[in-house]
Amino acid sequence: MSGFFEEVKRRKVYRVAAAYIIAAGGIIQLASAAFPAWELPNWALRLVIVLLLIGFPIALILAWAFDVTPQGIRATPNVAVPRTNRRRNIIMLVATGVIVSAIAGFFLLPRISSARKIDKSIAVLPFENLSDEKENAYFADGIQDDVLTNLSKIGDLKVISRTSVMQYKGAAKNVREIGKALGVSNILEGSVRRSGNKVRINVQLIDANSDQHIWANDYDRDLTDVFAIQSDLAHEIANALQAKLSDTEKALMERKPTENGEAYLAFVQAHDLQCAVEDLGKLKQSEQLYARAIELDPKFALALACYSQLESWIFHTFDPTRGPRQKARALAEQALQLQPDLPEAHLAMGFSYYYGDNNYDAALKEFEIAQRGLPNESGAYLALGAIQRRQGKWAESTANLEKAASLNPKDSWPLQNLAFNYQMLRNFDAANKTIDRGLKVDPNGVGLWEVKSKLAIAEKGDLSVSEKAFQTVKSIPLNDENKLRIVGSRADVFLLERKYQEALREAESLPDDLFGTAFSQHLSGKYYLIGFARKALQDEPAARAAFLKAKDLLEAQLKESPDAADIHIQLAKVLAYLGEKDAALAEARRASELLPESKDAFGGPEIAAGVAEVHAILGDNGRAIEILDGLLSRPSAVTVQSLKVSPIWDSLRNDPGFQALLNKYGGKA
Repeated sequence: MSGFFEEVKRRKVYRVAAAYIIAAGGIIQLASAAFPAWELPNWALRLVIVLLLIGFPIALILAWAFDVTPQGIRATPNVAVPRTNRRRNIIMLVATGVIVSAIAGFFLLPRISSARKIDKSIAVLPFENLSDEKENAYFADGIQDDVLTNLSKIGDLKVISRTSVMQYKGAAKNVREIGKALGVSNILEGSVRRSGNKVRINVQLIDANSDQHIWANDYDRDLTDVFAIQSDLAHEIANALQAKLSDTEKALMERKPTENGEAYLAFVQAHDLQCAVEDLGKLKQSEQLYARAIELDPKFALALACYSQLESWIFHTFDPTRGPRQKARALAEQALQLQPDLPEAHLAMGFSYYYGDNNYDAALKEFEIAQRGLPNESGAYLALGAIQRRQGKWAESTANLEKAASLNPKDSWPLQNLAFNYQMLRNFDAANKTIDRGLKVDPNGVGLWEVKSKLAIAEKGDLSVSEKAFQTVKSIPLNDENKLRIVGSRADVFLLERKYQEALREAESLPDDLFGTAFSQHLSGKYYLIGFARKALQDEPAARAAFLKAKDLLEAQLKESPDAADIHIQLAKVLAYLGEKDAALAEARRASELLPESKDAFGGPEIAAGVAEVHAILGDNGRAIEILDGLLSRPSAVTVQSLKVSPIWDSLRNDPGFQALLNKYGGKA
């Protein structure tokens, strides 16, 4: 060994090794600083390190073999040593270089990798309004909303949706708890002070895991520069998180939505009210404010797009008449004419095709365009998932709904939709876990408890969960729609329990004027329930009177919405109970034509189940059993357990064909 070290010293290998290590360290430090600024991928730095590690033993071999002299590079003269010793020394030199490189790589590469790995997830919390005028709170909301919107257009980031972050408005902030609840590693918080034409914005980016500040800045600008501030903010945050921006993303972020400050403030207020999706009163206020914004700036494409989305929602949820449907289409077309590449305009057109026309292929194309421009928009993924399940693409739909839930963790609506998917696939374990996730977010959610009750019935025929749901939600303040939903659902459960007097009491407890114009479609359901209960109680005259009232209401609704398959199938049931066989079958056929399972794998089975019920009411058991056999063999909400408590049970239970059907799918009559 002494001979090896003496030879290393004589050949000046120590000197070369030290110089190589110093130079390599400098190169690594320089690359670590420069590569992120040049937006080079992580593997580029690791490649440089690997090449330097490989080069170390090669440098030792070259230092052993050659020497730098005043006459140039010369072979190092050998001394008289045995051949075996010379071979041993070279092997030891190579082994030493490889071992040193391996040890350095073992410690250096993981550290470099972890240092470069930045979690690019962020939540933009509501900005605090520090202005003397409290009405400027809308202005502060607008700044936060636009910063969030700009960041959400960056595909390299994960940005939590507005619905989830707005729950922290005005609340004491614990950054670590918020980060954990929202599933992000970075939190942006800020404040806004407006005085006359001057605006001061203070923002800070915080590591939610360590509660350490990553970056902070103040902006003092004129009110006319507010959009430039928002764009600058988004750029600086993206740089701090090492997020890459495409040219398209940069262009979208730098575009001003409007030059009119008053129109912008009206838009901000309208957008805020639009989030109250179950409160028709607030949605009507939102309509007025959007109209005001567009009146002030007719070229305000973003306002037109959001206004269109609002009208589509009103049509879908409250008022399925031509008015909001046509208005939604016209507004979306205007927005696209003004800005053909505006993602929100494509989202609006998609909803117009989806809710207004049931044109799922056209809607899907629009939603896909919107999603590419809004890679962090929870609503875009929710829309994609909703369309895909109607096309029978269950795996793709479920993945998009999960993505929607991850981007909007404080909103239970994506989870409720996800549970529908699992219910249709009869994966009740996943469905119940998903609904329980939703109930953690919103313990008093009426829709969530409604779905939980239906899952219990479909899986086990268990009606007790419905009573628990009623006891949970009955004490909370409810709007008119939720009151109608609760009483209607409770009456439905009483019918399933064959408690007809109780069902009748619940249905008749709702005064007709409670339904109003917005909920007129539910009024026919009230009289259908009354007719069903009266018939079960053998009060034929009262039952017929109720069914005739339901018939008149449904026919009036069809004049406004002639293509509504759900209204046609409900009318078919009413006509069947009235003994109008031919008319009932005609309405059932029309419903099936409008929404066949081949066109809609999600809504179609519900229509098919209604058709089976019509045939059972009319005494055509064979056709009813045939339809139910098909529904039990493919994704649908129909199960053996749900059939055992449904109204169809009383008509079919003694039919040998029905008993054979139940046995086929694991049940017994």
